[in-house]
Amino acid sequence: MADNKLWADDPETGWRRYLIADVFTSTPLEGNPLAVFPDGRGLGVDVMQRTARELNLSETVFFLPGEDTGDARVRIFTPANELTFAGHPVLGSAFVLGETLGTSALVLETGAGPIPVVLERNRGQISFGRMEQPVPVPEPYEDTDALLAALGVPRSGLPVEAYRNGPRHVYVELASETEVAALWPDQRALGHLPVAVSTFAGRGAAWKTRMFSPFHGVPEDPATGSAAGPLAVHLARHGRIAFGDEIEIRQGAEIGRPSGCTPGPRVRRTRWSGCWSAGRRSSWPAAIPPRLTHSTSSRGIFRRIPGKRHRATSPREKEIIMLWAGSVVTTGSLACLPTAGVDKKQSLC
Repeated sequence: MADNKLWADDPETGWRRYLIADVFTSTPLEGNPLAVFPDGRGLGVDVMQRTARELNLSETVFFLPGEDTGDARVRIFTPANELTFAGHPVLGSAFVLGETLGTSALVLETGAGPIPVVLERNRGQISFGRMEQPVPVPEPYEDTDALLAALGVPRSGLPVEAYRNGPRHVYVELASETEVAALWPDQRALGHLPVAVSTFAGRGAAWKTRMFSPFHGVPEDPATGSAAGPLAVHLARHGRIAFGDEIEIRQGAEIGRPSGCTPGPRVRRTRWSGCWSAGRRSSWPAAIPPRLTHSTSSRGIFRRIPGKRHRATSPREKEIIMLWAGSVVTTGSLACLPTAGVDKKQSLC
């Protein structure tokens, strides 16, 4: 559970502190920016949503006390709606919470369930985070013609399929990275489709993506953690990569937020795992247990069993995706937010 110092004081009315964390990068003002409110107590859902719309980043998160065994509960908002889960908000939240609590392993409660995160430190400072999430199940996408028309492309190289991982992600393969870079989609038409659209191209270990989701208030996302793992699964299922391969995914250059990540989505027939990293290749094995604990090593990730350590290899283990990334906190500021149950005349705003 979280250290009590996180919730030691009553939340103030009016001014609330928030941070901006650049996720999936080790360079300030690159990657995917995330607004983090370390104390969301007393704020209504409407205020949280309006705040996310005001800041207008891909996502804004609010920390609340955990309701189960988590260190904190995280509510994730795009400018348009709330998400049960998203990759870069969870990893960015873990960086901020890990610094606050002084811990290297924590669990964040999300609308999609508890997400374990292990943080790696370099000279005492958090430099990487690894998180665990379930592998989504592919499903047919029912509105392919409208989607392709909105993107302005005649076809997809692979079947257009959807994977639910927080947002419902839909994947469209183009013939070249140049075609991906040149996309100029009809945002109004895309906005009528309740999905996050990932376009991609590449070969072997190198893949370029762009993700559009105007339905969620995000015309284009600089880096999409919840889309990375399903992309690895999609490529492996359709033979674009081999099971067990590592790939590099690049995103965000077209909107001036390059996310130069070197992920290693490793895919097995019994289990899939994927990694995002900031500037280095993953060396973690594909056999990863369903519940991450504090025990890690350079040879693998272990789960805690009383009296011994055990490397999970059984095909009966729950399938997961593993994501990891760097993050940089670039900005701190204050926002004046109306607190639920407080008369406007008494507010400090």
